[in-house]
Amino acid sequence: MEIYNRKARHDYFIEEIYEAGIELTGTEIKSVRDGAVNIKNSYGIIKNHEVFLLNMFISHYKEGNSFNHNEVRTRKLLLHKKEIKKIEDKIELYGYTLIPLKLYFKNNRLKVELGICRGKKNYDKREAIKERDIKRNVEKDLKKRY
Repeated sequence: MEIYNRKARHDYFIEEIYEAGIELTGTEIKSVRDGAVNIKNSYGIIKNHEVFLLNMFISHYKEGNSFNHNEVRTRKLLLHKKEIKKIEDKIELYGYTLIPLKLYFKNNRLKVELGICRGKKNYDKREAIKERDIKRNVEKDLKKRY
């Protein structure tokens, strides 16, 4: 099961991609396994040489009763110190943003694919849409030929 942030690829140029673990509670991981998660408006920050993910929505686990979690709490990401230092330097020097691109399970552990991103302007977005439409039309024409 993979959860994608489609809006990120539309709104940002992705410069680099990192894989990070994420620190979750028991009811959170059960909700993620059910697919009740949204990463569309989330982003990452670095505080005291630690990476955190903000605004990631994980809904309450239906059988969690009083042990349920806060739905939009700040969650800690697990990265190596060297990776954190590289990311921190890029964010400070070039003004990049940390955006989660994908959530997926790897060996029964939840991983987050983080992108170091630069924002697109409106004309960049229109250009990308135009290229996608041209590519779709070419593929459609090729399909008709054969």
